[in-house]
Amino acid sequence: MKAGNRTLGLRLRVVLEPDIAIGPGKADLLEGIGETGSIAAAGRRMGMSYKRAWLLVETMNRCFREPLVRTSRGGSARGGAVLTPAGAEVLALYRRMEERSARAVEAELAGLQALCRDRTPEE
Repeated sequence: MKAGNRTLGLRLRVVLEPDIAIGPGKADLLEGIGETGSIAAAGRRMGMSYKRAWLLVETMNRCFREPLVRTSRGGSARGGAVLTPAGAEVLALYRRMEERSARAVEAELAGLQALCRDRTPEE
C-alpha cells in the first residue's frame, strides 16, 4: 500500500524470547536457501554477509524442535544447504500468517495511509 511516495505495510515477527524465531528477513533467507541450495548464495542475493546468514540460520535452527536448514560440507562441488521438511513447513506457515495478517488489518492500514505525510525529496 502506498503512502504518498512511501510504501506502508506490515512486518510480522514471531518472537521466542530472546530471539526472533522467524521474521521477514529469515523467511526470505529460507526461501533463498530453498531456491539456491546455498546459505552463501541466499545471503548474497539479500546483500548479506555469509557470517550474518549463518548466524540467522543457527538462530532459526535453535528456536525450533527440528532444524530448518541442513548443511553438508564439501565446498562448491559437494557442499550446500537444504530446507528440511520442518523448514519448508515453517516457511509456508509464516507466509500464510503474513498474508492473513495483511488482510486482517487492511482497513487500518488504509486509515494510517490517509494520515501519513508525503516525503520530501531530501528525506
